[in-house]
This record gives sequence, structure tokens and C-alpha cells, in this order.
Amino acid sequence: MSDKKVLLLGAPGAGKGTQSKRLAEEFSLEHVTTGDALRANKDMETEYGTPREYMDAGELVPDGLVNEIVEEALSSASGFVLDGYPRNLSQAEYLDEITNLDAVIYLDVSEDELVRRLTGRRLDPETGDIYHVEFDMPDDDEIADRLVQRDDDTEDVVRERLRVYEENTAEVIQYYRDTGDLVEIDGEQTPDEVFEDVTAAVDDA
Repeated sequence: MSDKKVLLLGAPGAGKGTQSKRLAEEFSLEHVTTGDALRANKDMETEYGTPREYMDAGELVPDGLVNEIVEEALSSASGFVLDGYPRNLSQAEYLDEITNLDAVIYLDVSEDELVRRLTGRRLDPETGDIYHVEFDMPDDDEIADRLVQRDDDTEDVVRERLRVYEENTAEVIQYYRDTGDLVEIDGEQTPDEVFEDVTAAVDDA
């Protein structure tokens, strides 16, 4: 197991999930996502209540609770790739207090490319598999014919998601830029080229 502590940042559709998984395998790191950490600790008691109370009600989990859950997840990992946190400046400052990151990597992808990637996704309602109209369609015509676009992958919804992401996370990117820790990578390269750059950044850290 490596003890590298890596934070991967990027908008929805930038390829964070794909790169995080590969990075975790390559360096034998724990892959920590906010969603997984919350689900794994749904009943953890905090001063803010439990994550389950908010998740079952479909409400946003408050920062303080997310912070505690992430701290819990990181405390058991000697090395990790963190994906999906921090989402705002106060979470970034909290993360600084609880751990020392070796690398902060930002996958930079233009809004038009993000929209193209996200609106092109198609779901197989029978299996839950995700395909893409440009990059990854099934060979089987029967599967291709039953694919649907999820409601949250329509262009209007995608652009709103990206606007909210930008509103909340732009200051996080700037925060790490100001500290001199941010490594910016062209996320519009092929996935393999992006991975080469990502692994080089971790190796150099």
C-alpha cells in the first residue's frame, strides 16, 4: 500500500471517477468518495444527527456532518485518492486541518465538452449499464434500441449542474492554486493520456 494522499478535482463529466479508480489501483490507494463514505457511515452519530436522516429526506447533508464522515474515512487509510470533496472553501480549509495532501490534481475540461459528454450518456434500464452515443454504444441492436437518456442528463439540467458546480467549487480551485499545490491537467485528452499525466503528477509529489 502506498501512503500517497491525493485529491482529484474536476466538474461532473471531467472523468474523475474513471481516473480515481485507475489511480487507486495503480498506487494501491484507497478510493474515497463522499457518496460512498456517507453510505458506509449512514448511522454514524454526530452533533448534526446521522447522514441517514438527511439522505432519506432527500436533503443536502450539512458541511459539518460531511466533514466528520470524510475525516472518519481518511483516518483508516494510509494512502488515498479523494474524489467528490471538498465542494466548497470551508470544506477545503477543514481538509487542510485533518490531513496533509501530497498532490491536488484538477482535470480541466471546457463547459462545451462537459455538456457533450454528459448529454450523450444513455442508460440501459434493464441492467443499469451506462453507454455513450459517441464513445461507447453497445454492439447489440436490441440493447441499443432500449437505451434512454436520464432526466438529469438533458442539456438544460446539465448546464444547471455545471453552473452550481462552478459557483461552489471555483473558489476551491483558486484556493489550491493560491497555495501552489494545484496541478492542472488537460482533461480533454484521451483517458490514457490523462492517466499518464495524472500518474506523473502523483509520482512527482
